[in-house]
Amino acid sequence: MIEAHADFPAQHLPDLPLSTPAVVVDRRILDANIARVADSAARRGLMLRPHAKTHKIPEIARRQIDAGAVGLTVATIGEAEVFAGAGIEDLFIAYPLWVDMRKAVRLKLLAEKTRLRIGTDSVEAVEQIARELGDAPLSVSLELDSGHHRSGVLPDDALPIAQRARELGVRLDGLFTFPGHSYAPGEQSSAATQESAILAGTARELREAGHEIVHVSGGSSPTAEVEEPTAAQEIRPGVYVFGDAQQLELGRIGIQDVSLSVAATVVSRHDHEEAEDDGPSLRRIVLDAGSKVLGSDRPAWATGYGRLPNHPRARITALSEHHATVVFPPEDALPAMGEQLRVIPNHVCLTLNLIGSVTVIDGGAVLGSWKVAARGLNS
Repeated sequence: MIEAHADFPAQHLPDLPLSTPAVVVDRRILDANIARVADSAARRGLMLRPHAKTHKIPEIARRQIDAGAVGLTVATIGEAEVFAGAGIEDLFIAYPLWVDMRKAVRLKLLAEKTRLRIGTDSVEAVEQIARELGDAPLSVSLELDSGHHRSGVLPDDALPIAQRARELGVRLDGLFTFPGHSYAPGEQSSAATQESAILAGTARELREAGHEIVHVSGGSSPTAEVEEPTAAQEIRPGVYVFGDAQQLELGRIGIQDVSLSVAATVVSRHDHEEAEDDGPSLRRIVLDAGSKVLGSDRPAWATGYGRLPNHPRARITALSEHHATVVFPPEDALPAMGEQLRVIPNHVCLTLNLIGSVTVIDGGAVLGSWKVAARGLNS
């Protein structure tokens, strides 16, 4: 039996004249999210550099810049090339790049037409940057591990890397970190505090050693609006433009903040009252949006593979490539065959990398579509 509780009110969303599955973005909610985080950053004296790997859409990037963002963060050179081509002039590839000859050619071209910053986290990578990029007009930021334990160096290892960069003439003038552990339940505030302390201490140590540290960058969507003081000068949230089921279930956003959903159709329906052999409930429907649209991420604490705003007590218990199995509690009526529902993906960044375009809506009105221009550009 699934847990039958409604942690948000059921949303009565209109059917859309679309062939399903279709990823839809409500422009009104999107713009409200962009404005809210931009206003929060401005109020706290922080520069906002949104992470565009979430949306990969130039039209959304321009809305972020128009709202006050100083530039964009991206994860790959390919994403940077798309947004540079769309007229974005200030880009940070927040990733510890290993710059081989092929990447160097592309980075040099980008550096000619944008203010470009790239990431690193080792002496070896700094030496490679010096060999391949020489005096290319770009800057380098050193990634710190602030508790997520992915890429990034511990604070005690930062100074030798900065010193090696100075010896080689590499312009290392920034620090950045990603507090990814802020996505875990109960970790939002402590992750923000840990991030700030590590950025502040490392920046101070490098400056005392004579290094010019201009950029101090942090922030994730969970920590972007934490009102505690931070040592970061800029923040790089990404998911906030859309929201997703992870953020919803953690209580970081409300259902009214979710701008992206997947329209899906009921293609199979099984209204069995009793489970077999004390197994899971057989009262289920199948939607035509599977892992090839929703993605298959499911954190250990998540209650399913996405959420249905129309039916908050239902749970997506399984995904196949083209099927989403949705189980309902006994007191909830099953949707009819052919009925259109909406699904909020668990991890919205994956969904955008799986599709070619999004349909833009305003409530029940279809306004047009936007191409996911940086889809699949993983190098």
